[in-house]
Amino acid sequence: MILALQGFQLFAQTPAASDSVLTNPGVMITIALILIILVIAVYLVGIKVNNLVKVVRERRIRNDARYLAKSLDELSAGEVREELIKRKQALDFKLSNTELSGENAPDDKKGLLHNVAEVNTPRFIAAKKKAVKRPDIDPKLTKLILWYLGSATLWLVLGTSVGEYLGIKFVSPDVDHVSWLSFGRLRPVHTNMVFWGWSSLAMIGLGYYVVSTVSNTVVASLKWGWYALYLINASVILGSISLMAGINNGGGEYREYIWPIMLLFAIGLVITLINYLQTIARRKTKEIYISNWYIVAAVMFTIVIALVGYLPFWQNGLGETIAQGYYMHQGVGMWFMLFNLGLIYYFLPQQLNTPIYSYSLGILAFWTQILFYTLIGTHHFIFSAIPWWLQTVAIIGSMGMLIPVFAGTTNFLMTFRGNFHKIGSSYTLPFYLVGIIFYFTGSSQGTAEAFRSANLYWHFTDFTVAHSHMTMYGIIAFMLWASIYTLVPRLTGKEPRQSFVGAHFWMALIGLLFYTVPLMIGSTLRGIAWQEGKPFIDSVVLMAPYWLWRAIGGSLMWASHLIFAYNLYYMIASKEATDLQKTVFEELNKLPANTSKQ
Repeated sequence: MILALQGFQLFAQTPAASDSVLTNPGVMITIALILIILVIAVYLVGIKVNNLVKVVRERRIRNDARYLAKSLDELSAGEVREELIKRKQALDFKLSNTELSGENAPDDKKGLLHNVAEVNTPRFIAAKKKAVKRPDIDPKLTKLILWYLGSATLWLVLGTSVGEYLGIKFVSPDVDHVSWLSFGRLRPVHTNMVFWGWSSLAMIGLGYYVVSTVSNTVVASLKWGWYALYLINASVILGSISLMAGINNGGGEYREYIWPIMLLFAIGLVITLINYLQTIARRKTKEIYISNWYIVAAVMFTIVIALVGYLPFWQNGLGETIAQGYYMHQGVGMWFMLFNLGLIYYFLPQQLNTPIYSYSLGILAFWTQILFYTLIGTHHFIFSAIPWWLQTVAIIGSMGMLIPVFAGTTNFLMTFRGNFHKIGSSYTLPFYLVGIIFYFTGSSQGTAEAFRSANLYWHFTDFTVAHSHMTMYGIIAFMLWASIYTLVPRLTGKEPRQSFVGAHFWMALIGLLFYTVPLMIGSTLRGIAWQEGKPFIDSVVLMAPYWLWRAIGGSLMWASHLIFAYNLYYMIASKEATDLQKTVFEELNKLPANTSKQ
């Protein structure tokens, strides 16, 4: 009955405004989703507050080793033997475990002491498990993957540095008067750099590992992988320069690169698709694992998306607007989201050392995402001149997206079932968990935002900016970081510094919350002010404190990227961590043989 009534409202030409914004269904759903994120964030802070910092004390280890070696050298053979006997007696001594508690069983089953064996690290930091040693892969493939990830990280730092500067401009708009640095030119530089430079290159690089691994074969052509890397990097470099110079495609969000520059990216995608398909065709397994379904479909859809967005046949009037809605939303959902889900279907079960909960749920999510996501582009143009029926189709498609979102979230969380205790001892699983949480909350909030009643408040406000960061950052970036922290130690044999990974995680998560939640609140109030007919400048003044929070949150996010870049460098180029036992024997070997004391 309720669904039927809502269906009639869906086709109403003039939906009645709710008496209160808080009773609006879309607003209520969004508030509930935000509260879910905040509750989980508080929970994570509570259980992981002791994992923020790890200090590697190499100098102390060296000094302890030298002191121990010197002490052993000063002892005679008889004294050494006597000390060893005492030490053996001490090690062999065992308590009855009733000296203090008596014979009664303790009520505290868990006990109060934890990690008592940790003597070389700060006791308030829980030890994290290292990456599981995997079979060695071709060093040439390792080099290719690391170059993809290194290039992606460079674009992440540069692109978000531009975004950080744009956030500052909201607080101090007169910070510069240079045309190349104007907001209108830098904003597409930021979005395209993180889209096509950071996210795309990172996904393709990780894809080369997943596609070949689940196919149990080698990559068809490493040379083609390098060609695609060169072409995509060239497109981002040339595109960024042209945008800053004022040369752009005009008006189309995320397709501001002119067609010759975007053609380089498209050719790189075609090369990548052929390479992936040839690798899968050579597989040594009968079935094609679900990860390859998602990854190959993502590349295929993106080639189609680029053709729709850049071929001129329908780029007039409303046709251009409809094509823009399709291009913009398919780029997010059928390129970034679909590809990342393919990565997670491999990396998450492998990291948890457990199979995916349900292969069938994965297939259901795959086909329903293809069915519904391709329909929802025009929900960004509610109450526009686009035909009303097409807007309604987009809203229904947005509601249908709850099926793949619920199926995928259930699949991932049920894979976590019985493994949640591993989060405290892992520096990768928190990234996976946050990505999954935002996958559910961010995608569901997108459905709520598509309702006409909610769109009345949020359209043309910064709410869309908050939503896009909740999805592209909370889902895509966190999932990519999780995959990178999982894979790179296996490729290089070097672990990142635990404290720096923790700093990266918390600064990125807290910064994202500082960024999105205030913008959602301020944008809702701004939409109400517009509906009440208040002067536009009043809504600008209203947003000032929320834009300040945007700048603060963006600064935390940007700083976390610098830490991530250092972590990647450390995993690739750092020296191995000093081992106390190995160092002691190295120092002993340096001492001259002393036979006079024997």
